[in-house]
Amino acid sequence: MAPTVLVVTALEDVTADWVIAALNEREVPVVRVDPADIGTGLTFGARIEAGAPSWGGRLSTASREVELGEVAAVYYRRPTPYAARYQHLPPQQREFAAAEARHGLGGILNTLHGAVYVNHPAAVARADFKPAQLQRFTELGLSIAPTLVTNDVEEARKFAAEHGPVICKTFRGLPRDENGHTGAIWAQRVDSETFDDSLAVTAHLFQAEIPKTGDVRVTVVGRHVFAQQIAAPDGALDWRRGNWDDLIHAPITVPASIEAALYSYLASFGLLFGCFDFALTGDGDAPEHWTAIECNSNGQWGWLPDAPTITEAFADILSRKEAGPR
Repeated sequence: MAPTVLVVTALEDVTADWVIAALNEREVPVVRVDPADIGTGLTFGARIEAGAPSWGGRLSTASREVELGEVAAVYYRRPTPYAARYQHLPPQQREFAAAEARHGLGGILNTLHGAVYVNHPAAVARADFKPAQLQRFTELGLSIAPTLVTNDVEEARKFAAEHGPVICKTFRGLPRDENGHTGAIWAQRVDSETFDDSLAVTAHLFQAEIPKTGDVRVTVVGRHVFAQQIAAPDGALDWRRGNWDDLIHAPITVPASIEAALYSYLASFGLLFGCFDFALTGDGDAPEHWTAIECNSNGQWGWLPDAPTITEAFADILSRKEAGPR
């Protein structure tokens, strides 16, 4: 019997829709679930006892049922935060109910015996810190921009004097507001003359600006590598800030040593998938032209020209047709 794939994501997720469609074409059983639906629309019962190798039981949605022991792969996309389920409750009750759901239902979903996770939430969490990413890049021999993480205004001024021009990036996107909307603060050039003691309030990430000739997004899924050079029509420092439909794409070959480093990077964090961003300082033929920026282990890829083949690569792993890097 074909393995059952559990797709953990929100109701509206076009990227997950594509992967589910590809799995359906292969006649692979799929169950889609958003854990934040916990309640009458999502019920579960899981049992374990001494001598049992794993949790057993059943999870039921409004349209599907799955035996936990039949789940062979989990595509963990972007589920709704548990707290959204309990917005109607007072703050203390809301936080308590969300934590109970996350540790109970989430704990079961994250511990399915023998299942392949793309990617496991714990692995995503480990790889989510930019300082850890940059350190791993250097350990693997990849070039990075000189970087400072600080809340000290004098350290920031000294770094800018040594490495200017300097850009500033955030570590995370903006959190949800009272209406549930999120946002982003794009990478931007900063003038050290504007630095003051307000820097002490929180951590800041400063990097020397790379004299780049272009940007590259490299999507790695298992043993498949998809690379596109990206340019914004207005030549923006951060191509993400404009209309993504206006971006100019061109396929590019990743040097063998860079590709090997990306496989090693993912394996070191226990990941099977990652979206890597690079800045180019040449035509891209030589490894030294590639400066590693970051890796998003739950990144978007549906907007890329090679999205159809990326979709098939996900279906290969989830249907257990192909194993990931070892």
